[in-house]
Amino acid sequence: MHIYSVYDAEFRPYGRVLSGYDTAELVQALEDKTPLPEGVDYVPGDKALEDLPAYVQIRDQVYGGMPVQLGWCNGHNTKLNCLEYHRDSEVNLGSRDFILLLGQESDIVDGVLDTATVKAFLCPAGTMVEVFATTLHYAPCSAKKGQGFKVMVALPQGTNTDKPVFAPKTEEDTWMTARNKWLLAHAESSEAKDGAHIGLKGENIDIANLI
Repeated sequence: MHIYSVYDAEFRPYGRVLSGYDTAELVQALEDKTPLPEGVDYVPGDKALEDLPAYVQIRDQVYGGMPVQLGWCNGHNTKLNCLEYHRDSEVNLGSRDFILLLGQESDIVDGVLDTATVKAFLCPAGTMVEVFATTLHYAPCSAKKGQGFKVMVALPQGTNTDKPVFAPKTEEDTWMTARNKWLLAHAESSEAKDGAHIGLKGENIDIANLI
């Protein structure tokens, strides 16, 4: 698997680099005030990030004034395991280099995506990117062996919190695992073992030998 950069033309269908924002304090807070677990942890919103001036910039300029949350996804990971999507773009910013494994919603056929269509993108530390709503993504991956990652995750407020309670009417309804979160799991993942929709076929990609 080739690892592209978010600055490469190959990234254009998946997202874009956001420039012109002052994110230095945000990067520092992410590095100094959030943990680095051995596995992967995710927090939808963190006051240490949301109290910074960058929160207002992201809310008003990136999301057009819509209510947002700034959380983080930190830890160590090299595997795909799952892909998810939201009805809105997600914004990521790392205090360290990290890698995203990405797919496209349009490649889902009959509720299944072939992992052969997934591409890898390196996002350098301090680079803020928008991941489009139609882009499938999940936990970041480490860019350097053993280093781990700390990645800010900005999303519309309430995303990835408690799943709404309703009787499923469509197949897609059964993929929902949280609010504004639809998930395709690989059969080898812990999410699949917990009952998530098995929607990834092919190799459960692992980039451990590429970093």
